[in-house]
Amino acid sequence: MKVPTNLKYTSSHEWVRQESDGTVTVGITEFAQDALGDLVYVELPEVGRQVKGGEACAVVESVKAASDVYAPIAGEVVAINESLKDKPESINADAFAAWMFRLKPVNAGDLGALLDAAGYEAAIAANK
Repeated sequence: MKVPTNLKYTSSHEWVRQESDGTVTVGITEFAQDALGDLVYVELPEVGRQVKGGEACAVVESVKAASDVYAPIAGEVVAINESLKDKPESINADAFAAWMFRLKPVNAGDLGALLDAAGYEAAIAANK
């Protein structure tokens, strides 16, 4: 299972990438998509929505179950990956390429509280 070292992670299985413009890109991890199975539907947040860290703001649905996707930090949704509406299965193909939404953080320092790759791998191992 891939856990790229250049990303940050949440214990609820979101990955976070800081962009050069100060925004952060968010998706679900390979571990999460593998646990869900074949994705059939994705509900994304509205652009302009203000979210709190830990707030459910998107949904991924598979043939097995539906699962909330949480905002890793507080911020404003500035972009969504529209292509996921027609091709939710692209998350199954490459969870780290199929981003879901981008946030403009309220406080970029909040990223420091997220897990690094080693911390995320340890969290997964502890839950097995």
